[in-house]
This record gives sequence, C-alpha cells and structure tokens, in this order.
Amino acid sequence: MARVILLNKPFGVLSQFTDEGTNHPTLKDYVKIPGVYAAGRLDRDSEGLLVLTDDGRLQNRIASPKFKQPKTYWAQVEGTPDDAALEALRAGVKLKDGMTKPARARIIDAPDVWERDPPIRVRKAIPDTWIELVLTEGRNRQVRRMTAAVGHPTLRLIRYSIGDWTIDNLALGQWRDS
Repeated sequence: MARVILLNKPFGVLSQFTDEGTNHPTLKDYVKIPGVYAAGRLDRDSEGLLVLTDDGRLQNRIASPKFKQPKTYWAQVEGTPDDAALEALRAGVKLKDGMTKPARARIIDAPDVWERDPPIRVRKAIPDTWIELVLTEGRNRQVRRMTAAVGHPTLRLIRYSIGDWTIDNLALGQWRDS
C-alpha cells in the first residue's frame, strides 16, 4: 500500500530533500522517512500543504495537471480586489506563457493560521486582503503571477488543500500519515 504523508511546509523550506549548496532548509529537515518524494512543489516562499508519497503513479496523479486535481490556496494580497479583478481570476488570466484555466476565486476572512517568520511587509497606506483561489493546473508561481496580473501582488501564499487532503489540525513544520 502506498504511503502518503501530509506536511505543513514552512516559509523558506525547499520542496526537495537536497539543498544543492543553497544552504536553505529542505524536506530532510522535517521528514525523516526514506523513499518518499514530494508530489508537486511549493516555492520556497510559499507555505502549507505538501503531499509526499512512495508511489510514483500516485505522485504523478497528484502533480500532473492532466488529472485536474483541485488545489486550494489562501493568498494575502496587496489592496482589495474588486469584482472585476475577481471575475478576471475566475475567467482565466493572460500570462506570458498563455491563458490560465478558470479558477474559483473569492475574498475570505483572514484565516486562523500561524505567524509567518519573517513577517510580510506591511504598508500602512495600502490595505491587504485574503483571497481563496482554487486551481486545477500548476504552473510555476501561478497564483503569484495571476494576482499580480489583476493588480494585487501576493504578499503571503498558503496552500490549504490538494483534493481532499488539507492542513487542518496540522501544525506548521509537522507531518502526519494520511
């Protein structure tokens, strides 16, 4: 039977087991289980759910956009997106590498999550807002590029879920078997 591990990845951690001389913390600093690999990635400056498994087929099913596995992100963005910005996210956004697929997008209350270390930059003259985005594709830095394209750069990004797996009851830096 495949082993599936859910990790709540902290900010600054690489989504791989080796640092290749970068001197950044990696998955090996959090998950001491041989033979498991990340199914997909989260950028070093993103936080939240990372699924690891020892099953290559499952890893592909989770990571490949071909299987349209929904991924839910909470993005703290600069400013307050209006209806037009949210509709643009819902319709798909033109990026340098083409149009994104439509996403579910809505403003949410600030989630009850851990403090980020280091904290985001705060600008007193510019408010920030949390939005929830649900994507079925996984381009490089896609959420950040989408929010910037509609005029609201991402300040903080947390992946809340992949399919039915979530970070509920999973402390930052902790993992559990699924």
